[in-house]
Amino acid sequence: MNEDRASRYHRLKRQASVISLLLGVLLLAALLATGLSASLRNAAAAMAGGSPALTILFYVALFSLINELFGLPLSFYTGFLLERRYDLSNETLRTWMADQAKSFGIAVALGGAAASILYWCMRVSPDHWWILAGAAFALLIVGLTNLAPIVLLPLFYSMKPLDRDGLRMRLLALADRAGARVLGAYEWGLASKTKKANAALAGIGATRRILVSDTMLAEYSDDEIEVVLAHELAHHVHGDIWKGILFESALILGGFYLASRVFAALSAPLGLHGVDDVAGLPLLLLAAGGVSLIMVPVAHAMSRAFERQADRFALDLTRNPSAFITAMRRLGAQNLAEEHPSKIVQGLFYSHPPIRERIAAAQAFRA
Repeated sequence: MNEDRASRYHRLKRQASVISLLLGVLLLAALLATGLSASLRNAAAAMAGGSPALTILFYVALFSLINELFGLPLSFYTGFLLERRYDLSNETLRTWMADQAKSFGIAVALGGAAASILYWCMRVSPDHWWILAGAAFALLIVGLTNLAPIVLLPLFYSMKPLDRDGLRMRLLALADRAGARVLGAYEWGLASKTKKANAALAGIGATRRILVSDTMLAEYSDDEIEVVLAHELAHHVHGDIWKGILFESALILGGFYLASRVFAALSAPLGLHGVDDVAGLPLLLLAAGGVSLIMVPVAHAMSRAFERQADRFALDLTRNPSAFITAMRRLGAQNLAEEHPSKIVQGLFYSHPPIRERIAAAQAFRA
């Protein structure tokens, strides 16, 4: 692996993510401080003919459009230019723009639905809306996790049943040995957009399925693919998906509670009509997002612990540390992994242990 090249790539990605965060906070604060959020609400109400439900939907659409245009230059830099500069992308500008349009449409649809639920909770219970909204959003997370592999992923990537019979049967047998019921194994079409390789066990319950990228199928041995999928199976066997959903739901509930306190203190000074005034959405996002931001190191530490456990499970299940080591080395080189990130960088940005640490654990297992 070319460590200098990988380090530069990831340093630029991290810098861009920090700038994106700061710009997002600046935009939300500006919408509130300048009264633009109230103007958007008034415009949305006029478009909706005074209907409260439609006003929320039109406000979310206008807000999402401003947010998209504000962040588009940085998204273009990180999602298109940077990936091409480091030879990680196969995507054309046209397909990138099409994906951006799809993402925007999904964001408006999901954002409109989420905001409608949120402000319904506020109208029903102005004092305790955060409890109702927290419970509703937990159910939304479960629903999206369940539907993602059959509704969302196919909007961006081709999916077809894995046509390598020997590998397919091997992976399904591996899932049976692990005790994770799956509905099949599929080829995940990444090659038209990226040179990176990936594999996953997507969905929960009735939608759980094995996904192996075409970029991985082209370069990796069956042994290497098996051990990578054993790692993914571990997350379902250990209940990591549900633990993550519970953690995220707790963060949302905490964020909503903080937002309710902030609303009580700042609604009048900001000229909001009440807690259920949709013009206060930027304030809610700032308060709730602050809770999530503070908890990022905790979330990453928990995720890294899950990943270490999943690596050990994969080694125990396959008894093939050599394949694990070569797979990690291939993934590190192909995906341009950073080999020696600092402890601070790991704490703030890394949901997985560094590749070198994972290889060292496999070498210790083999010994």
